[in-house]
Amino acid sequence: MGTPTHAIALVMIVRNEARCLARCLSSARAHVDDMLVLDTGSTDGTPEIARQCGARVAHFNWVDDFSAARNAALAQVDAPWRLVLDADEWIDSGAQALAALRSRAPDFIGLISVDSLVRDESGAVQHAPSWLPRVLPRGVSYAGRIHEQPHSALARQRLALHIGHDGYLPEHLNPKRGRNRTLLNAALAEHPDDAYWRYQLGKDFEVHGDHAQALPHYQAAWAADESGASWRHDLLLRLLFTLKKLGHFEAALELAATEQAHWQHSPDYFFTLGDVLLDAALARPAQAAEWLPMIELAWLRAIEIGEQPELPDTVRGRGSHLAAHNLAAFHESLGHAEQAALWRERSRLWRAGV
Repeated sequence: MGTPTHAIALVMIVRNEARCLARCLSSARAHVDDMLVLDTGSTDGTPEIARQCGARVAHFNWVDDFSAARNAALAQVDAPWRLVLDADEWIDSGAQALAALRSRAPDFIGLISVDSLVRDESGAVQHAPSWLPRVLPRGVSYAGRIHEQPHSALARQRLALHIGHDGYLPEHLNPKRGRNRTLLNAALAEHPDDAYWRYQLGKDFEVHGDHAQALPHYQAAWAADESGASWRHDLLLRLLFTLKKLGHFEAALELAATEQAHWQHSPDYFFTLGDVLLDAALARPAQAAEWLPMIELAWLRAIEIGEQPELPDTVRGRGSHLAAHNLAAFHESLGHAEQAALWRERSRLWRAGV
């Protein structure tokens, strides 16, 4: 008796994704048995693009609930395995992990690495990978009005499937500005003490540059003390960044000092601490002499820790080339030409993967 073969379906919900839908479907087409695109009200030709790429298209009246749309899409396919992608994502590498699923019983949820492109304060593009539950067995559904998650007690396993994502770049994010805020406010109205929704609403304000509006939501989420939450690392970094952007340096440094013992494994923490100290030194010249050695030590500590790809919401390079780049600029500003050249070369080599 041969090994059973389990089909795989790509399942998507979309609206006005003409910019990028073909890229996503083309990246997946050779690796799945079915492609279902559920359109929630496009006006830009998205359904036609989906059909041209070989996908089946269904329609759904939007009801301000991402889970409702996701579950309606899942109900349209029969495959034992379902790969869930958004239109601004694409299969970058590791498609063989999908092929391997065909001989595996659909009795777990697959976590895949989604590498989000983001812009830092200088405008440079950086990489922020996250492990997300996107490979679902038949019968698993979603819960949550927004930032929906699979609702299941099944075990979760990491798969060597790597997804690219460019939807967080400002040029793609800005046209959707405010789209999610109504849903986040509705979620908070239903669950006013939920720290996760506070964190997400703060992030929605922050990514659009509204740091003053983001701050109280981040502070409320932090005060809830969800110490075991996977998103707490990201919340801390964003809260420190937001305090820095608003010039609340004392509050940022006090928070960083309180939390430092808990994040000795995070290059992102020490990278961010160095950034906070640098901006504080520039804004408070009288205290710069005290903070300058601490800036260097923070970025050196980030490099000592090194890259930690398993850490939730880490940014690639903060434990290597990005910290080295900052050290090069730091020493150059102090007139230390030899040290600046050394760190500049290390940054170049690390960025090149040498």
